[in-house]
Amino acid sequence: MTTDNQSPQLTDGFHLVIEALKANDIENIFGLVGIPITDLCRLAQAEGLRFIGFRHEQHAGNAAAIAGYMTQKPGICMTVSAPGFLNGLTALANATVNCFPMILISGSSEREIVDLQQGDYEEMDQLNAAKPYAKAAYRINHIEDIGIGFARAIRAAVSGRPGGVYLDLPAQLLSQTMPVEEAKKSIFKVIDPVPRQIPAPDAVERALNVLKGAKRPLILLGKGAAYAQADQQVRDLIEKSGIPYLPMSMAKGLLPDNHPQSASAARSYVLAEADAVLLVGARLNWLLAHGKGKTWGKEPKKFIQIDIQANEVDSNVQIDAPLIGDIGSCLGELLKGIAAVPKPSAEWLKAIAEKKDKNLEKMAETLAKEVSPMNFHGALRVIRDVVKKNPDINLVNEGANTLDFCRAIVDMYKPRKRFDSGTWGIMGIGMGYAIGAAVTSGLPTIAVEGDSAFGFSGMELETVCRYNLPITTIVFNNNGVYRGTDVNPTGGADVAPTVFVKDARYDKMIEAFGGVGYYVTTPAELEAALTEAIAAGKPALINAVIDETAGTESGRLTNLNPSTAAAKA
Repeated sequence: MTTDNQSPQLTDGFHLVIEALKANDIENIFGLVGIPITDLCRLAQAEGLRFIGFRHEQHAGNAAAIAGYMTQKPGICMTVSAPGFLNGLTALANATVNCFPMILISGSSEREIVDLQQGDYEEMDQLNAAKPYAKAAYRINHIEDIGIGFARAIRAAVSGRPGGVYLDLPAQLLSQTMPVEEAKKSIFKVIDPVPRQIPAPDAVERALNVLKGAKRPLILLGKGAAYAQADQQVRDLIEKSGIPYLPMSMAKGLLPDNHPQSASAARSYVLAEADAVLLVGARLNWLLAHGKGKTWGKEPKKFIQIDIQANEVDSNVQIDAPLIGDIGSCLGELLKGIAAVPKPSAEWLKAIAEKKDKNLEKMAETLAKEVSPMNFHGALRVIRDVVKKNPDINLVNEGANTLDFCRAIVDMYKPRKRFDSGTWGIMGIGMGYAIGAAVTSGLPTIAVEGDSAFGFSGMELETVCRYNLPITTIVFNNNGVYRGTDVNPTGGADVAPTVFVKDARYDKMIEAFGGVGYYVTTPAELEAALTEAIAAGKPALINAVIDETAGTESGRLTNLNPSTAAAKA
């Protein structure tokens, strides 16, 4: 209340941005300070939000994205204008493609200068630059619109198919003022940002009929199934139906990988031989050979696809039974009729079991071999055993061969614990994802990195040490991209394009920032180092020396890597 000679108490845009975040239960901000957001980040910390400052905006964005995936709340990345925004944009695009809810908030130059291209500090039309790579993009120009602007961004990020949202905050918005009492009324918590979407009864019946007519059914779980947090419905549908299931990499752990119905060890066989496939939060993109070709066998199949977005259906092949709605609701409706679906044939289950046993036995023999120098299998055997003893650990994984072998060897036992390069298959997510996972969960995190992949984000070791995070990074060091044995065909002084500095001591990097470094050359040494590092709960890096001849070109993606067919004249 004011009297005639009193002015109303004022607040500014800085404070209202923080109040909008707090009103919507946002706890963490990942970013990198600079003009014009430095004071905004200071204020966020003063007001009780946790600000995690990075060395590069791309990695801050990746941390925000994985936090969104883990919590179903939009992860927040905050950057400066122009170059900082562009660095964050890579992570925003990756979040959109992977359906991770994230909001990239960037300061920006003033519209009137940008629009006339008058050369402002870090001038850039960021809003229009973001639009092709984001699910939605908004700019807030007036302080009274901050509450609405954040509500729109939050709802866009998490509703329907989640994704990345860009929110543009011009510098002069932050310094605008308005009366405190009016400002309080403008900030609010978004109500029901992710409303349930119930599938149509006839669509449910159609899906059940496909399952009833199947002799060799398969359930395929994608990372959308893990994101949905419909864990009990997923388990109930699989166990009550008796149908074998195949998890994509980030769906590992929805049910323990040693579950008797898991067909992971017979992946090629079940994809080729199944006659009906229920897709739960998975897309028939390149990771599944687009639902076509020899991967899927000679016989035609019927597909049931659960998806929140109707236009994803029929994207590569005909979907016989689209089931549009949120995963929890769709599985709930299927469960009501699953008792009427016949159990899979004994022949189908026996054939899968035989393939699994054969492949697991072969893998066990490979993993048991003691070779020197250490190879991928020997190192990953250790990580597999440590994760089994510590199922709450978060596992981040990237690389080429490192990623491929880790997906196949290291089992997961709980959902939303495994994070990798996802739909785009990109490098550089490692340290960002690890930091996001550790901050969000407070639990120990292992980042299994190829030496090439680690190079994209290795400087974030300083961030790990600065915040004393329980992250153990394991660098599989084979002296190069794919392997370290290529040679320069000219005989010149430059090394081949795929070769790094020989015997690099990545363990010394973390020691420079106060963390603990380990140098290991055998599985026994790796096991001792990893066990010690996890128990300590402190920043650590293990430089695991791998046979430089062990890798293969492009890992398992050799078929995607074109090579020249022309002979030199």
